[in-house]
Amino acid sequence: MAEQAGVSKDAALSLATLRPAKGSRPKRVRIGRGHGSGMVKTGGEGGKGQTVRSGGGKGPAFEGGQTPWARRLPQRRGVSQKARDIGHFRTFLTVVDVNVLLDWPVDVVITPQTLREAGIVKQVRDGVKLLGRLIEGERLPQGLRCEDILFSASARETLAAAGAHLPDAAA
Repeated sequence: MAEQAGVSKDAALSLATLRPAKGSRPKRVRIGRGHGSGMVKTGGEGGKGQTVRSGGGKGPAFEGGQTPWARRLPQRRGVSQKARDIGHFRTFLTVVDVNVLLDWPVDVVITPQTLREAGIVKQVRDGVKLLGRLIEGERLPQGLRCEDILFSASARETLAAAGAHLPDAAA
């Protein structure tokens, strides 16, 4: 069999003839062999002290030895924290286009929960806001009622023109 495949009996597979595939074992880097090797002086290890240690270096809040911003914070009275971190102070609204209300049943009040139950909204974050105008030639059902929903100016006009009952507070 071995001779048919073009391999002689002398070169039969044995532990002594096993070799790794070509390129699978790269040649090791020889450090400290002159400037032409590119591995001189520290030999790829970096400097001494802080830079050579695992996890060494300065953190993202390091300010060159000056008292860090987070420790100076209590003295900065009157400065708004709203610009500091998006997640803590900002409100995230789920936006919905008024065109999704074309087939909405009139007897069901439009609330964030009913929009979620109808599958129009996946998650209600800090509230729901209706946006936009209708598609040309489309009409909303008469007498829609909305609760706990914010509106853009154009959506408010569109809903008011369709005779919807809207809360008094402007969005």
